[in-house]
Amino acid sequence: MQKIRKGDRVVVLAGKDKGRTGEVIKVLPKEDQAFVSGINIVKRHQRQTQTQEAGIISKEAAIHLSNLAIADPKDGKPTRVGFVEKDGKKVRVAKRSGESIDG
Repeated sequence: MQKIRKGDRVVVLAGKDKGRTGEVIKVLPKEDQAFVSGINIVKRHQRQTQTQEAGIISKEAAIHLSNLAIADPKDGKPTRVGFVEKDGKKVRVAKRSGESIDG
């Protein structure tokens, strides 16, 4: 089971965006990477197509999962993730506050 999933609020632990928070847009489990909204923005040259015009666009690049931590639901600070079984289901729990991360 993954510790970081699409839709999670995460805090960046290392790199140029250290300390910033964002929401996970996409996770690549085989590469251990994730795309986070507003984090690790890069500029790319875009060729003109029928639907898009040419120019330099900004978009999110992948960031390694080791550089991300789940934001605690209580105070938004980075926390580690544990797993607890509730009603026969495996639920993610924040180690910092003990609160459930999954709805």
